[in-house]
Amino acid sequence: MEQCLFENELILVSNRGPVSYTRDESGELTTVRGGGGLVTALLGVAASCEVSWIASAMTAEDAEVSLRAGGGRVTVSHAEHKLGLRFVVVDPDTYHLYYSVIANPMIWFIQHYLWDLSVAPDIRQSEMEAWRNGYLVVNSQFADVVSDELEQRRGERPVVMFHDYHLYTCPELVRQRHPDAFLHQFVHIPWPQSDSWRVLPRDIRRAIINGLLANDIVAFHTRRYVRNFLISCEELLGLEVDHGSATVIAGGREVWVRAYPISIDCAEFERLAASAPVLKEEEKIRELRREHLLLRVDRMDLSKNIVRGFKAFDLFLDRHPEFKQRLSFLALLQPSREDVEEYVQYREKIMRVVEVINTKHGTPNWMPIDLRMQDNFNRSVAAYKQFDVLMVNAIYDGMNLIAKEAGLVNERHGVIILSENAGAHEELGEFCASVNPFDIDSQADAIYRALTMTGDEKKQLAGKIKSTVRHNDIHKWIDTQFVDIKNKMSD
Repeated sequence: MEQCLFENELILVSNRGPVSYTRDESGELTTVRGGGGLVTALLGVAASCEVSWIASAMTAEDAEVSLRAGGGRVTVSHAEHKLGLRFVVVDPDTYHLYYSVIANPMIWFIQHYLWDLSVAPDIRQSEMEAWRNGYLVVNSQFADVVSDELEQRRGERPVVMFHDYHLYTCPELVRQRHPDAFLHQFVHIPWPQSDSWRVLPRDIRRAIINGLLANDIVAFHTRRYVRNFLISCEELLGLEVDHGSATVIAGGREVWVRAYPISIDCAEFERLAASAPVLKEEEKIRELRREHLLLRVDRMDLSKNIVRGFKAFDLFLDRHPEFKQRLSFLALLQPSREDVEEYVQYREKIMRVVEVINTKHGTPNWMPIDLRMQDNFNRSVAAYKQFDVLMVNAIYDGMNLIAKEAGLVNERHGVIILSENAGAHEELGEFCASVNPFDIDSQADAIYRALTMTGDEKKQLAGKIKSTVRHNDIHKWIDTQFVDIKNKMSD
């Protein structure tokens, strides 16, 4: 385990934990690693320090394990060391209100600019009740567990690191009980311009921002989100803000607002790319590929802009029929949030547009878009190695680690088409084919430009991406935060 940059223990707090419990065929309890990029990133933090982790009980087995432990910590293994895990057990109906009515889609849609404001959202008594009886209740339950952890460490000063939009009001509750606690919160999705928050009733938006300002450090992935947050504090709460030092005065305390662009564990990801399961999938991709391979790998989230990407490909084929049958578009898409009606409708739109394009341009021996709806990470990594063009045209994205993962391990000097609204654009934009995610015309042109670049130009851009990702890897993301935490604690 690497030496932590400070001696205090870390308490990580997130909706989803590092593992979840289930039962195997024999009925024995077993663990499954928690899904999502956030868990992967936080496991990197856990590898650097002594960590206790607080997360929602996602399964009945999680709740059972928590009950057996008397609501206390259970020990789980990660890499070469162990960490303590505490579950917050929430009534299923309350969790539904918290997660499926408020956090997703309400807050997620606001922060990704996804609402069509002419028709949605409608905020009625049911939404207000979901806020009071769901979101606030679950945040309060998390605060109870965090406070209990802090009570057990009297005389010490652990660092509490909250993560993401599920827990905006939790830090203020913890601060009320533990005024001297060191609190840090990382928001892993975009922070929109201040007017976006006016979609929410005044009391709710103020509670969200005040909750964040109860932290000592509020962290985002990009400088753009830092600026937007500072302006939100000024315009929505009338607070004193120093844009030069990126600080806010709230409740007589100075809150630091910082940008730490998240990344990947390069050495670990390169080992994965060379592993036998990935090599096996890579052989299959080599067999199916034509002269050029276009690729996209995404969750089927509205923010990923999948439909416009396919429409851009359709337009490209209209303009450049000479590329027909010389290329294929492999789309590896993972179903997402299928309990939310907007996501179900979006999946149907994706399938319809693919059917139209394949019918329009396809031949008996060539299908332009090879759509696969599944969760096969080894296949995704294999495809990363083989793409000639990767499309990342998100409407808005907190970071988008796919651009970094794929850029690191690609072996064909592939070109990345990258949305100017993806967080990764601040680091990688100048080495990619940068596009406006709403401009289908420019995305079609970007596909053509990427396919017709000279070999030397592609090699140079790909090399810049690899060197940038390696320089700004997950360890730099972690260490930079540790340095700031240490400096803030000594203020």
